[in-house]
Amino acid sequence: MKRKRIMITAAATILVVAGLAAWQLGSGGSTPTEGTAATVETAQKTTPSVWAERADLAQKELNSSFWNEDRGLFNNATPCIDQQCDNPFNYWWLAHAVDVLTDGYERTGDKQYVTQLDKLYQGLLKRNGGDFINDYYDDMEWMALAWLRAFDATGDKRYQEAAMTLWQDIQTGWNDEVGGGIAWRKSQTDYKNTPANAPAIILAARVYNHTKAAADLEWAKKLYDWQKSHLVDPDTGLVWDGINRQGDGAVDKNWMFTYGQGVFIGAGVELYQITKEQQYLDDARKTAGNLKKDFLSPTTDMLPFEDGGDAGLFKGILVRYIGELIQVDPTQKDLRQMLFTNADTLWADGKSEDKALFSNSWDQTPDEVVELSTELSGIMLLEQAVLAEKEK
Repeated sequence: MKRKRIMITAAATILVVAGLAAWQLGSGGSTPTEGTAATVETAQKTTPSVWAERADLAQKELNSSFWNEDRGLFNNATPCIDQQCDNPFNYWWLAHAVDVLTDGYERTGDKQYVTQLDKLYQGLLKRNGGDFINDYYDDMEWMALAWLRAFDATGDKRYQEAAMTLWQDIQTGWNDEVGGGIAWRKSQTDYKNTPANAPAIILAARVYNHTKAAADLEWAKKLYDWQKSHLVDPDTGLVWDGINRQGDGAVDKNWMFTYGQGVFIGAGVELYQITKEQQYLDDARKTAGNLKKDFLSPTTDMLPFEDGGDAGLFKGILVRYIGELIQVDPTQKDLRQMLFTNADTLWADGKSEDKALFSNSWDQTPDEVVELSTELSGIMLLEQAVLAEKEK
């Protein structure tokens, strides 16, 4: 049953404070000396916001409930049952785990995140047969985006090299079937979709920021033009999922997912920041403005339930790129409030009573088994709430 409470309960507040203290002590932190005015004053100045406290607790839960030290990977779910821990190998979920760890490190500067990124890098290499190449172009794009961010945050050149190697392979996915675009996977070259093209725009633009090579920017623009002309409703900005999935040249206009909106918004933001061409920002605003019509609850402003498995990541991807739009365009007050509404409700109603484990539906109690994809989405929302708070 849905509950519409927005304010955090007293019990949850106690959980936040107690859990944060445990996290600080576990990472070598210390508490202020009682009775020392200067120390208390310093503590008051440096006390993190409630959103940072919640994000810390969620990151801590990710580590304690999902991390498998023996494999150097996060388990698929908690509780972890037999072979389901690592079968199937959810490569693209783990790419978002890299992103989430990078979020935590950028926010806190805590070197524990750097250590875990290194372990995850090695665990992924081992599990994927010694490199990061994959049959699915969209999965490789997520992995490249994640390691490029990790490189920017840590300076570890292994991560940059991984991203650049992946980018070279991703470019081979472009072909002229259905007018261009990058294929979804190597064994189905005539099926083109938003998951394989919009993240590639973001990746090409970010690679350009590193290389300053005109060819990389041209890739970003070419991909953007294809995506916009084939899979975006010109009237509303709604992003459709794909074209020619069944070999009939049809666009999947009934497949409307939150992550598709998010990656097109992110693509527009990236190209606007590089080129300063207003149309890119206008496109991102248009797609974001359509969320209220096609995705948000008209009564609560909550994002929709989209199931578990891969779909558990969809809302997290959207809010990440909504957050980036807000940073570029601070006038987006409705979007900022939407983030806070969803984050408040997640914490009050979509979290386990005694743990920072989250639900696929951000206003309902989680299932007994929580999947990694779902947990990562919840953490992404909290991390974006921290950033949105700073933009006030």
